[in-house]
Amino acid sequence: MLETDGLTKIFGKLVALSDVSFKVEEGEIYGIAGPNGAGKSTLFNVVSGNYKPTSGRVMFQGSDITGFSPDRICQAGIGRTYQIPTTFQSLSVRENISVGSTFGGKDTRPVEEIIDFLQLADFADLPAKNLDLFSTKLVMLGSVLATNCKLLMLDEPMAGFSISEIERFVEVVKSVNEAWGTTIIIIEHLLDILINLTERMLILDNGSLLYLGKSSEVTSDRRVVEIYLGREYGEE
Repeated sequence: MLETDGLTKIFGKLVALSDVSFKVEEGEIYGIAGPNGAGKSTLFNVVSGNYKPTSGRVMFQGSDITGFSPDRICQAGIGRTYQIPTTFQSLSVRENISVGSTFGGKDTRPVEEIIDFLQLADFADLPAKNLDLFSTKLVMLGSVLATNCKLLMLDEPMAGFSISEIERFVEVVKSVNEAWGTTIIIIEHLLDILINLTERMLILDNGSLLYLGKSSEVTSDRRVVEIYLGREYGEE
């Protein structure tokens, strides 16, 4: 579904990404983790067209999309959310999701289907400014899903959630993957959640790959424990 080859992004003297290569298979939920400033969001920004890579390639479904603009990448079938939830505050939930549907390809997903799927019907006509954090993130997710994306990229979607909200959102992610067959890449600091949600993952550190492999084996990797989790984790 997605492949990066030697992806590098340099800002002045800062190497934000260095030779990052990985593959995401169709239909899987793929995890990305790492310390703050490791390059996770930069990687998303390069894949989704917000940044052009300094070098390297991005392939989507066998086609080279390196350097495409965000709208072209969206129309190709890649959708993403951002760390900071953003909605059109004066527009209703329904209108926000409708805006998302205008940016997809030829076959967008019906807005009412999205509303029902995410259980937003009870406040579909409320202004987005009246929503709590969890509902706001659902609306942002709904706007992306309305594009009928084949690949969904979620950037720390559970930040700020309570334990019960995390559990609810994990079920939403699973449902999107299982019911619609959407391939998902998710950045998350909650490593235990990520391990249970994904089969494969990568961990970045200072823009470089620290780990690439099975999620179930990540906490057994010596370098991951020492650099990311801390020695105390290994001792436990």
